[in-house]
Amino acid sequence: MLRRFIQRYLPDPETIRRRKSLRLIHPLLGNPALWLVTRRSIANGMSVGLFCALLPIPGQMLVAALGAWWLRGHLPLALALVWLTNPLTMPVVFYVTYRAGAWILHTPPRELPDEVSVSWFANQLVDMMPALIIGSLVCALVIGIIANILTRLCWRWHILRIWRKRRQRRRHR
Repeated sequence: MLRRFIQRYLPDPETIRRRKSLRLIHPLLGNPALWLVTRRSIANGMSVGLFCALLPIPGQMLVAALGAWWLRGHLPLALALVWLTNPLTMPVVFYVTYRAGAWILHTPPRELPDEVSVSWFANQLVDMMPALIIGSLVCALVIGIIANILTRLCWRWHILRIWRKRRQRRRHR
């Protein structure tokens, strides 16, 4: 049931393969293992997607595709989760990861001025980069591991619930 629900909302692999914008990862798209809906593949896809979403780098989707291939995760899920950090959410996410990095490095975080400008941000970026990178990596690792564990536990709970219902139906026959 859960598997059918997930597969209902997934794009068709052939439709994805025909997209010209995905030429770089075309060999990955042909791998049927990256499209399987299993507890392991969904959990690994969640981990990879959330991990890559928190990285302050360009090309997050390419990194997510390679990570899904390497960990045999669910490719569409990993690529979709990368979009959690979109242009609207990116400032908030990266501010939180910067603050976490500053806390980890025991450095006082930079306070925002009354008026934030591009020049102020460009001047501060060099000093803020170590905290941003460390904070992003630590937050990405923690969230990726938690997502993997929670996905596996929720999947297991769902399957056990189905088994219990089947047993109850068989007893009442």
